Amino acid sequence: MLVLGFSGPIPAQIKNFITRDGDRLMDGDRVFRFISMNTPNLHYIEDYLPFDGSNPWRLPDEFEIRDALSAIKQIGGKVTRIYVISVRRPGDDSRIIRHVEGPGRFNEEAFKALDKVLQIANETGVRVIIPFVDNWKWWGGPAEYAGFRGKDREAFWTDPELIADIKTTIRFVIDRKNTYTGTAYKDDKAIMAWETGNELEPPFTWTHEIASYIKGLDRNHLVIEGTHATYLSREAIEDPNIDILSTHHYGDPRASMEAIATNQKSARGRKPYVVGEYGIVPTQDIRAITDTIIHQGLAGGMLWSLRFHSRNGGFYHHYEYDGYESYRWPGFPSGDFYDERMVLSIIRDKAWEMDSVVPPRLPVPLPPALLTTNDVSSISWQGSAGARLYIIERREEGSADWRILTEDADDSKYQYRPLFSDESAELGKRYSYRVQAKNESGISGYSNVIGPIAVTGKTLVDELESFDKVFQKDGDMTLLTVRDIRKAREDRSRLTGKNGSYIMYKLPAAAVSIKIDAFRTDDSSNISVAADSSLSVLSGMPLIVRKSAMGENDYGFYDAVSYTSADLPARTRYIKILLSEGVQVSRVEIFYVPEDAKGAQ
Repeated sequence: MLVLGFSGPIPAQIKNFITRDGDRLMDGDRVFRFISMNTPNLHYIEDYLPFDGSNPWRLPDEFEIRDALSAIKQIGGKVTRIYVISVRRPGDDSRIIRHVEGPGRFNEEAFKALDKVLQIANETGVRVIIPFVDNWKWWGGPAEYAGFRGKDREAFWTDPELIADIKTTIRFVIDRKNTYTGTAYKDDKAIMAWETGNELEPPFTWTHEIASYIKGLDRNHLVIEGTHATYLSREAIEDPNIDILSTHHYGDPRASMEAIATNQKSARGRKPYVVGEYGIVPTQDIRAITDTIIHQGLAGGMLWSLRFHSRNGGFYHHYEYDGYESYRWPGFPSGDFYDERMVLSIIRDKAWEMDSVVPPRLPVPLPPALLTTNDVSSISWQGSAGARLYIIERREEGSADWRILTEDADDSKYQYRPLFSDESAELGKRYSYRVQAKNESGISGYSNVIGPIAVTGKTLVDELESFDKVFQKDGDMTLLTVRDIRKAREDRSRLTGKNGSYIMYKLPAAAVSIKIDAFRTDDSSNISVAADSSLSVLSGMPLIVRKSAMGENDYGFYDAVSYTSADLPARTRYIKILLSEGVQVSRVEIFYVPEDAKGAQ
């Protein structure tokens, strides 16, 4: 079979359905075992968090899906597990897309994104596990299905009408024909298995009925019991409609390993057993749990969880809890606080060890793609799977020579922000740019070229990682990293201070405008700005205040507030930002020009 790929027809790499033989999974006549990672956002993104955004939900595009599955492939994962089929929730903003809009009502654009996942899964050779419904509130689940009918959440497990509604969703998914490949889901070998749900807490009668229903619709694919349990139940082991047993493990690693060993003893000779989720523990415990999965003879295990490159540049980010973040392949210094690089190295080693194979070298990255911009202080690119760093080059208009600006640009460093500011660009000149990706295996080809871009002024950009760009400061201030990070839209570099504390910038030329982005944790809190040409005559500036709120959400996102002024005094060289409690400064941008150019702005 040929499928339409990213750059022309690409042969499908998956030849067989995964089957089971006793307690083994089989790919044709070969045993199928895996160490891999969950990729919850693969088909539906919950982490679109630009500073001025008002809706964290979006559908992935082809670049993002391909990047995610390429990352899993490079890790050595043969399969990845997505999150559930989302359900519209009460209070959802009308702009939020959900898969299930109501009983028997489905959003076609959302399912086309899942179609694209399966198309690319076939091309990359990475299989997908699809759970049908969530136990938790995040993406909608039992409470929402029940709410459509005016019933209580717990009725979802027993009420015939609600059971019929979830069966309607299951039938729609299984019978769906992929809009890109023409293959019905029930005939698609890229689907490893269906899962009844994510961490469900149903009576077993519900699980038995749903598993039996799935089997009645689709004899090609295996069924996983998706319950919220650390130990296997006798009912699941004995039910002929459940093919694969699964548990999730967090918290005490010793207890997790003991439970895994006990479960495998119960499953041995009966059914394949996988650890569907584990992680959010120290590195040595991730290694020990992974070794337990391998040496106890389980069919597989998947670490929680992987986030991929964003089409807008950089990565998606998702802070979990207790100092742990989702992982970004292949790991970066910005993830050292949760040992990202080492954890991903362990998972890659273990993925290949599962088949007694030495891991191959990482492939040389593909060329990145520069995004269009008209501002040399706001350069971004779509990253390359497996790239650790990027080389940025610049060429002045009229010249044939390219100059390397940096060989170690890191696209993980800033969250939902431009990735690079060309601070050495000269006023009055025009420049073009290109980028290469690199890792330990080599350097990619060049990206597309953007430009020439005219430099009519320059921008001082401060991401508040440190005080290196600050001319003067005073008062009780703290640079924040992971504190409040989810509420602050994953921003890992912010400044907060007590009332009366301040930072001051000194500009090399006349400042024209200022923009200060901040998160406001208290509606009554604000910042103020004083500016002028001399330290002795600083005066307060009127600011335009613009607030962006996320609306109703589960994370308590802070309001994002931009403070701007384009009415600075003539020849302004000093700008003082006075802080107050309840405000976290995210980013400062000060645009400046030569004295003789200011009047033309």
